[in-house]
Amino acid sequence: MPKILSNDAVKAYRRDGYYAPVRVMSEADAGRYRAALEAHEARTGAPLQSNWRHKTHLLFTWADELVHHPKILDAVEDAIGPDILCWTTTFFIKEKKSPGFVSWHQDSTYWGLDPADVITAWVSFTHSNPVSGCMKVMPGTHVGEQIPHNDTYHKDNLLSRGQEVAVEVDASKAVDLILKPGEISLHHIKLVHGSEPNTSDDRRIGMAIRYIPPHVRQLKVTDSAILVRGKDKYGHFLSEPRPKADVDEAAIAAHKISVERQIGALYSGTDKKVFRA
Repeated sequence: MPKILSNDAVKAYRRDGYYAPVRVMSEADAGRYRAALEAHEARTGAPLQSNWRHKTHLLFTWADELVHHPKILDAVEDAIGPDILCWTTTFFIKEKKSPGFVSWHQDSTYWGLDPADVITAWVSFTHSNPVSGCMKVMPGTHVGEQIPHNDTYHKDNLLSRGQEVAVEVDASKAVDLILKPGEISLHHIKLVHGSEPNTSDDRRIGMAIRYIPPHVRQLKVTDSAILVRGKDKYGHFLSEPRPKADVDEAAIAAHKISVERQIGALYSGTDKKVFRA
């Protein structure tokens, strides 16, 4: 029996490649995580820096708490099974009235993971709607072969390589994934999705947690992940440590090593050494 999703919800995820919304915490709890993020930004005097927007759960205890959140894991387990690794996390932060966007793309394009049994839990810290630039998805596009992509490196594109599908997308068929703080959406690694700029008067903050079952392999590089539920009888990924304190020396060192591995996969074939800002 599913733990948090209904049987119909699980069927919808498998048919459409996404499911939303799923309430996993209160708006007040989502506000607590937002406050922790923004307290760090206040201390540094700047938005979360580019490399620290990736694998953030290795740096902060509150982000580590989120990737282990029981209700998030319950929803993920309903979709991919009881043995779960967290491969990475990525913050998608759109400042108020900013031009940042995400082009139509598939997550699977440069990740190097096989098979494509990979799910993203996109955790909303704020309201995510058409005005604030919520995620838009193309239902059913997770079925079939990988779609070719072009790299644009557009300055306002929030993706690592500004990648976009090299085919025409009928945006009239897109579905808006409208989320309130404390809700998540789930989407498959091959689902075509994107988002438009934030024209609202508040930041749009989402944390994408990428989960995989242990039988998934990394084909490009030696990679690492953290077991968050169940067992790993395959050992395809090196084990990552949980942070004992926010951005202490051990956490920063572990994060640096893990991010360098991920950059090796995402930017394979280019001369890039850091994530784009």
